[in-house]
Amino acid sequence: MATTDELPASELSRPAWSAELAGLAAQVAGPILVPGDEGYPAESTGFDLSVPQRPALIVGASTTDDVVAAVRFALSHGLFVGVQATGHGPTVAADGGLLINTGRMTAIDVDSVNRTARLQAGTQWTDVIEAAAPFGLAPLSGSAPSVGAVSYSLGGGIGVLSRRFGFGADHIRAIEVVTADGELRRVTAEDSPDLFWAMRGAGGNFGVVTSIEADLVAVPELYAGGLFFPGEDRADVLAAFVESVSTAPDALSLSVAVYTFPDLPTLPAAVRGRHCCHIRVTHQGSAAEAESFLGAIRGAGSVLLDTVRPLPLTEIGTIHNDRTAPLDVHSRSLVLRGLDQGLVDTVIAHTAPDAASLVELRHLGGALGRPPVVGNAVGHRGGVANLFTTAYPTDDHTVADTEQARLLADLEPWSDGGALSTFLLGSKVTPADVRAAFRPEDYDRLVQLKTKWYPGNIFRFNQPARLSGRSPAAPEPRSSVARCRPAHP
Repeated sequence: MATTDELPASELSRPAWSAELAGLAAQVAGPILVPGDEGYPAESTGFDLSVPQRPALIVGASTTDDVVAAVRFALSHGLFVGVQATGHGPTVAADGGLLINTGRMTAIDVDSVNRTARLQAGTQWTDVIEAAAPFGLAPLSGSAPSVGAVSYSLGGGIGVLSRRFGFGADHIRAIEVVTADGELRRVTAEDSPDLFWAMRGAGGNFGVVTSIEADLVAVPELYAGGLFFPGEDRADVLAAFVESVSTAPDALSLSVAVYTFPDLPTLPAAVRGRHCCHIRVTHQGSAAEAESFLGAIRGAGSVLLDTVRPLPLTEIGTIHNDRTAPLDVHSRSLVLRGLDQGLVDTVIAHTAPDAASLVELRHLGGALGRPPVVGNAVGHRGGVANLFTTAYPTDDHTVADTEQARLLADLEPWSDGGALSTFLLGSKVTPADVRAAFRPEDYDRLVQLKTKWYPGNIFRFNQPARLSGRSPAAPEPRSSVARCRPAHP
């Protein structure tokens, strides 16, 4: 794909776009930016810094009408379209295209009677959690509440409540989306069953979503937090984790991560600068019920720090305490079809104190393994656990990249063949990775639907952007601005 650095500077300057931009500005309430404008870097940069974006044009959408105008502008000027809210999951840079930043669209409407919420495209889970908690309700958010709620849900979405309730995509009731003809549509199971099926699992390929309507769930009691052990205890702790998840009820969600904490004064002294094995606990019920399952894990090593307690819904993000500051993300993931001592031994071998990456095992199963009431494109429902590894912040990720590749190769005997869509992160994601995120028959159906709805493949930058292995022609240009159109990847 050609980058903006390969295009004539005159074609990317504001004077060259003056007439076109003036017309767009008359329709859009948010900012319109081209390279060189103040605010352009901040508007194009999200959480994941591993995929730097150099779009030819950015529209900072603040309303649904802004999105409609931006897509229609792209169509009439031969520009491919990308969209970003928080920027947690880019895989293909929107170089030379039009990037719609939906981060300003953050309205939330909670219907406590019907237990639903309407979420605009830029909404983060943190705000949804706060809005729903006064009613004793919670969204099916991820472990990191700073992630964009809409893109997470459309990609599938697993979080600390998912073993009881299923994937986030299973609980989407309606989608408002601007499709490739520049029209705003409301997509439901009744009105557009094929598109509704496809967008819940591969949504970014089928348009720019402006809002979703999703279920909220009742969580009367939450007993949750973390158990931190010395890294040298990880063999026994991992073995106890594997044993415990084999009988865990759907209301109990467990994950385990092995990593070295940075030596920072803001961290608890017990774990600061230490290599640790961290058990993450979420139980939707009483402390007594949870502790009946946690006893074996607690006895597997010397507990350095115990934060497991009755937890308010508003503090659900403290269970994993995922990073919120922007990061050059170098991550790999794999869905596992089984857990046993051989797998534990393999993970132990890859999690020494001098390892360059965090390694996490997250228990799946429960409602994640059952079909939803209304079918969707989410893959890997038969997985027993999710393996995720991500590099520590550093200027050079060469060692981490090599370690991660070896880890995934060594785990191949336990692999179910791919990764969950929302765990496909960064520039190293390939078309084969995207294909493996879905069942083969579902992938073929998705490609057919995308070809039917979007023969020009205008939404080729959205995640998972490499849904189709082929590169259909771009929209036919109707102005001189179309010279900024990128070459086909």
